[in-house]
Amino acid sequence: MNHVKYRVGKWLPSDRNFLNKWIEKKIAQVNANPLPLNPAIEDLRNAIYNDAVLYMSFTSMYDQIPQGYNDQVKNFETMLQIMNQILREGPCYSQIEDQIGLVGFPINAILDWAMGTEGGYLAFTNSLVNQKLQVILNEWKNFLESSESTYVLVDGPIEQPQPDYTAPVGWFSPEALEAIASMDPLRGEGNDPYDALQNFIYNYQCQPDKPHFGYKSWDDFFTREFNPGVRKVSEEDKDSAVIVNACESAPYNCVTNAMMKDKFWMKGQPYSLLDIMDNHELAREFGDNSTVYQAFLCAKTYHRWNSPVDGSIVAIQNVPGTYYSEAPAEGYDPAGPNDSQGYIAELAARALIFIKSDNEKIGLMCFVAIGMAEVSSCEITVKPGDYVKKGDPIGTFHFGGSTHCLIFRPGVNINFDFHGQTPSLNTYNIPVKARIGVVK
Repeated sequence: MNHVKYRVGKWLPSDRNFLNKWIEKKIAQVNANPLPLNPAIEDLRNAIYNDAVLYMSFTSMYDQIPQGYNDQVKNFETMLQIMNQILREGPCYSQIEDQIGLVGFPINAILDWAMGTEGGYLAFTNSLVNQKLQVILNEWKNFLESSESTYVLVDGPIEQPQPDYTAPVGWFSPEALEAIASMDPLRGEGNDPYDALQNFIYNYQCQPDKPHFGYKSWDDFFTREFNPGVRKVSEEDKDSAVIVNACESAPYNCVTNAMMKDKFWMKGQPYSLLDIMDNHELAREFGDNSTVYQAFLCAKTYHRWNSPVDGSIVAIQNVPGTYYSEAPAEGYDPAGPNDSQGYIAELAARALIFIKSDNEKIGLMCFVAIGMAEVSSCEITVKPGDYVKKGDPIGTFHFGGSTHCLIFRPGVNINFDFHGQTPSLNTYNIPVKARIGVVK
């Protein structure tokens, strides 16, 4: 059985034929078994029809897609119908003809080209639209946190009460377990390094002898924790000058010239600190020429956040934002919005955690968890006044974990360790709690 190649983060297949066939089959599914619109979907639909600018934006975004880019979704009514279907489904692998692939961002998949149009830019930066999308995604989050979502946590083909034309495959099938194991940068530490099932059991807290491996919901599976000792801060990295990886993630970018205010929507997507930090009062503690390290998370791996330093939690804040906006300078981003990770640091739904490091050479720094598309539930699990050791848990993404930033003030000189890689869209995971830098 062939497997499709993936885009950065492994959230969507890079094989356009596979993705087009997946969309075709979802359209066939909703046509064969149309469901009453969820009130949250109905609310967005009404908002579109009741606002001339929104109606123009949502209509024109499909008219503006170049011919041949997306021939399946013709209008926003079809878009809404597919979104409505997805709200009752858990993410899973799909078997289409002789290929198996993960469509981890199903709503993103149906908006893939539309969000890159002028109409899409206007629609997905609109505050009312993002309020409506937040309610829709919360509806899906509620389903993914419920026991109903465990139907995707099986070891073979998924049985559903209604027909699913994509022939879904469960997360404990050999194909899915191998995909999870393939993303493990430390694969080989288990009892059998080449056995994907044993790799999973070795790494993650689970109960293989119970239904669904003991997970109570899709979200319970997705926010799974490592077994004790699988990821830990080494003795030499406990030195206060060492900065460890806050997430199991791949390095995307690292700059030492981030400005307080910059044109983040332009080519190169420069960081604009005041915008990233939502004009938080502590943002003024930073300044021009700050350092920003950004890394992205994969769909199949650990999605909790851990403190990169020893220190005290000074402030926290959840920031509402966009869900499907991408940088206009990227044009038709085929991985939208993955190629726009710098841009969405300023706009997407995100969480800020300000930490005062014990090391005076670091001082105040900021961890920023950034949601992307469906991955936008950022749960902070610490509060101001808490003291954390590096590697301690500080929060988690629900349904995934898009990207994150570590921000350091000017004058904090760090020798970064990218584990033999150059930050880009083509890097591999660095283990969480592993060293990524040392303060000079």
